[in-house]
Amino acid sequence: MCKTALLIIDVQHGVFMRKEYDGMAIYNEDILLNNLKRLIQKAKSANTPIIYIQHMYENFPLMEKGQPLWDVHPNIKPESTDVIIEKYHADAFLNSTLDETLKNLGITDLVITGLQTAYCVDTTCRRAFSLGYKTVLVIDGHSTLDSDILSADKIIAHHNSVLGSQFVELKTSDEIVF
Repeated sequence: MCKTALLIIDVQHGVFMRKEYDGMAIYNEDILLNNLKRLIQKAKSANTPIIYIQHMYENFPLMEKGQPLWDVHPNIKPESTDVIIEKYHADAFLNSTLDETLKNLGITDLVITGLQTAYCVDTTCRRAFSLGYKTVLVIDGHSTLDSDILSADKIIAHHNSVLGSQFVELKTSDEIVF
């Protein structure tokens, strides 16, 4: 049984559409989507479980469950064999079925990717560490938007440095082997 799972956090269509209505774009979005697509292909070839995490937006009708903007980005759309976990918090483990699902699958190692670096990716990496999962954060497999004080590339570099110092192993998408 495979001990590793690929987690894809909150790569939902609506986040990518922000550039259309408020000018905010995911940093290197095309590179991110291409890297995720390659990781998905690698995982599928190795029969590694792929787990999509989808944030449940409340009070934002266009991003609520069942709405097109809530769906995973069409370039990396889940297949029927993939697992989908719904979450309400930045921590993908908090009040979700993620930990139970991983345990049921016999997963001990995680490869984490997704959006957004300073929120759901960071929080999920730290929680995975606290729960005892061996975790790899894919350096070129997560991204974010610019903030009021830092550009997205600086946010990503900062979080790679902090998370890589204690909580995760850092690898590029090319270095990932399932």
